[in-house]
Amino acid sequence: MNRKNFLNLTARAGLFLGLTPSLLAGNRQDNFQETEAVNAVLEVNKAKGNMVSFADKPIDKVRVGMIGMGNRGAVLIQMFEYLVKHNHSEIVALSDLKEAKVQKQNDYLKTIQDTAADLYFGGEDEWKKVVQRDDIDLLIIATPWSFHTEMCIYGMENNKHVACEQPLALTMKDCWKLIEVSERTEKHCMYMENCCFNGEELWVLNMIDQGVFGDINHAEGAYIHDLRKHMLDDTYYEDHWRIKHHEKHNGNFYTGHGLGPVSFYMDIGRGDNYDHMVSMSSREQSLSEAAKMENFETQKFACGDMNTSLIKTKKGKTIMLQFDTHTGRPYSRLNTVTGTKAVHEGYPSRLYVGHKELQWGHSWLKDEEYQDYRERYDHPLWKKLRTQIDANAVGHGGMDFVMIYRMIRFLNQGLPLDINLYDSVLWSAITPLSEISVNNNSASTKIPDFTGGTWEKPRKSEILRDIM
Repeated sequence: MNRKNFLNLTARAGLFLGLTPSLLAGNRQDNFQETEAVNAVLEVNKAKGNMVSFADKPIDKVRVGMIGMGNRGAVLIQMFEYLVKHNHSEIVALSDLKEAKVQKQNDYLKTIQDTAADLYFGGEDEWKKVVQRDDIDLLIIATPWSFHTEMCIYGMENNKHVACEQPLALTMKDCWKLIEVSERTEKHCMYMENCCFNGEELWVLNMIDQGVFGDINHAEGAYIHDLRKHMLDDTYYEDHWRIKHHEKHNGNFYTGHGLGPVSFYMDIGRGDNYDHMVSMSSREQSLSEAAKMENFETQKFACGDMNTSLIKTKKGKTIMLQFDTHTGRPYSRLNTVTGTKAVHEGYPSRLYVGHKELQWGHSWLKDEEYQDYRERYDHPLWKKLRTQIDANAVGHGGMDFVMIYRMIRFLNQGLPLDINLYDSVLWSAITPLSEISVNNNSASTKIPDFTGGTWEKPRKSEILRDIM
């Protein structure tokens, strides 16, 4: 392609994505190069869609390799106790840069399974030795964000299913790489969004499925969590890896906790899809003030205290998504759903169910009425969880366990996973798209169709299946 044709295509890419020429000419190293925008246009219609409802052959015992033994890795390994003891899975390899971390988790592992795992540590590429093994079916990735795409791709290219902590990608280019590799290798690429499996979210989803809410027109989700102490502490996020994203970038860095459940509420990828978005960040103040108090080496940050993104779907529904890890406020995921017959708001959980006649003075259900709905529409997964495997329901109130349990058991049975490739990439893509919009004066930004058009065919969400 000569320069003239390249520049013409770049201009068309800008129109497609809702970008101005000034942004396309920027020199940001990740999301704002001309090649990123061109890539989005060239690839937008190339997804095959063959990983929708994809199911591989059953795996009697899922052999697992885990990369990253920090905060999340140490939690996730505990989710396997029930699965290992019932011969559904086995953890065969652990990897981390630090020997002490893999040794600590291996000591725990020896208390729940007969054989210890093989350990890989020290070198920057030791994790690749785990991926290259022939005796691993599933690769679980719990490393800092910048490694996720490379590890997912390398895993799939080496014949492994992969499940990865969020986000799976930080650039649009990497989003398309994940689509191409997963579709070509026919390997699962799952975004481990545990909030989709939480009791409250599944209860709301079950009520939506049972018609309690009528038609859904608007929903709100968020990741509002004061992480300043953790981000400024070198021991929690080693080498301060997380705060470095806040030094250079401005947008929504952690989309899944709010967006995952909302996407299931709205049948995203299953009859509807995101169409476009706008994103706006407030000024930054709280993190820099905390950094000064702690004498942190960096005291100026690019990421605003609050990012608010608005998403509109193909069918005209709206989503408000917020991200705030800077300010001192109580934790919230909002979990708001507005339907024609009912409304739910989270933190604290409140439910309103409307009446046929118009009336004044709407009010939330009283405790007794609320509990009646909670018990009547409790998701079957959680009913079984409480009665059969409650002792194993550890990790964020049980949702970590349900997520891992469902993933392993569906691989055992050769069933489609609850969260598929296209969900995983779409939820990840909102991060770079939010950055693009914020840095272009909150311009409306087109959201690509990663599904190859398969979203248009309605189907029931896999997470509603009463399968354990």
